[in-house]
Amino acid sequence: QVQLTESGGGSVQAGGSLRLSCTASGGLYGNFCMAWFRQPPGKEREGVASIDSDGNIDYADSVQGRFTISQDNAKNTVYLQMNDLKPEDTAMYYCAAPQYLTTCRNSDRRFTPSEYNYWGQGTQVTVSS
Repeated sequence: QVQLTESGGGSVQAGGSLRLSCTASGGLYGNFCMAWFRQPPGKEREGVASIDSDGNIDYADSVQGRFTISQDNAKNTVYLQMNDLKPEDTAMYYCAAPQYLTTCRNSDRRFTPSEYNYWGQGTQVTVSS
């Protein structure tokens, strides 16, 4: 059974940085597709960034140039480095893994929450102005 555990959230002022970590257990690695999602208060969950074992990386337009997703296979961990944070980045952040590895390569599916079977518990990010 795949388990995902996020960490690294917190409260920062606008312009600050945070790095989120997502550690996977239960046999998810070597071939993989993983993504970060976020859910702002009162809004729907939205995709932020995705990465797969072939090195395919994608970002939502709202975070392009500010966020960086990366992986450390030795640690079974995916990271989300978030720079130049804005108040609108305030949300609960989740990492997720889909049923199908090809999800990360499909622009219609990679940021669709229903495509993902495994979810972490979430970590809160709060950005103040």
